[in-house]
Amino acid sequence: MRLAVVVDSDAFGGAEVYARQLLRRAPGFVQRTVLAAAPVVDQLRGAYGVSTIPLTRHGASAPELRRLLDRLAPDVVHVNLVDPASNVAAMEAALACAPTVVKLHLEGSLGPDPADLRAAYADVAGALAPSAVIAAQLCEDIGVPAPRVHHIRNGVDIPPRLVRRVRRPGEPLVVGAVGRLTEQKGFDILIEAVRRIDPRGQWLDVVMAGSGRDAEALHCQATGLPVRFVGHCDDVPALLRTLDGFCLPSRREALSLALLEAMAAGLPCVTTAVGDTAEAVGDAAVVVAPEDVDALASGLEGLLRTDAWRSELGNRARARAVRDFDAERMVSETLTVLAEAAAGRPAA
Repeated sequence: MRLAVVVDSDAFGGAEVYARQLLRRAPGFVQRTVLAAAPVVDQLRGAYGVSTIPLTRHGASAPELRRLLDRLAPDVVHVNLVDPASNVAAMEAALACAPTVVKLHLEGSLGPDPADLRAAYADVAGALAPSAVIAAQLCEDIGVPAPRVHHIRNGVDIPPRLVRRVRRPGEPLVVGAVGRLTEQKGFDILIEAVRRIDPRGQWLDVVMAGSGRDAEALHCQATGLPVRFVGHCDDVPALLRTLDGFCLPSRREALSLALLEAMAAGLPCVTTAVGDTAEAVGDAAVVVAPEDVDALASGLEGLLRTDAWRSELGNRARARAVRDFDAERMVSETLTVLAEAAAGRPAA
């Protein structure tokens, strides 16, 4: 099966981590090529073909992508969609060349021309949704026929063993956050929560990994607080091993890969009830309402309580990740849909 994966993004984040997982884990009989925009292409290189495409996100057309796909002649194209209206040009270029399966990573607006958007989605061979909310939007708002919509939860690498940081007496608790530095991820709320905790004499350091358009504003907001920005992180598992806890305060999310990676690493996690998160993690993380600074601060202060509580919560997180969030399961389910699309049959 000749598979082309299209990643038309302006920054590396969860959607791109998903694409990299799929490309790396696909079996040898799948001939893989990734076509990625310049801002993310270097992070997607691997033992498969790689081509750079112009960034056409929110653009009217994608002629260079269309030309490359015509030359590749794939059996199926898989297009990463950040939100419903963001990558329509890439999707239309793919549809003109081969059966196309899309993955919608975030729910969102249908844009200024909902009828045109629905028409573009009408011909997709399959649509993948990492949350029930996104699956519902694909069916009910966008009009993709229900048999073509597949709810496939995200998955991550499960470390074979846990390596937890040894925290020396008197050291601050180090809590990490990983993701695009954008409004969606809620890192401004995390900074405000730290502002409320810090004057109480609590020992807490926060490490934020990622890049994005709100970086400068977040840096300014965190002035004088124990918040450190480390930029884009090429080795998230290594970063996680330096942490005592993890926080993802998203305003909108399906089921965050960064959160699942932290759970797989056995970290106690504080996150928000967005998308499928609360139902998926259950009692394996502290889940608070989105945009509630006080609740987030309370959740973080809970991590400061005792080593025993952090260890118990981290063990719950690890067990839930092993049971439900292995990338092998995600990739296997995804490849089934892609293979059925390539063969011209709807996946059951």
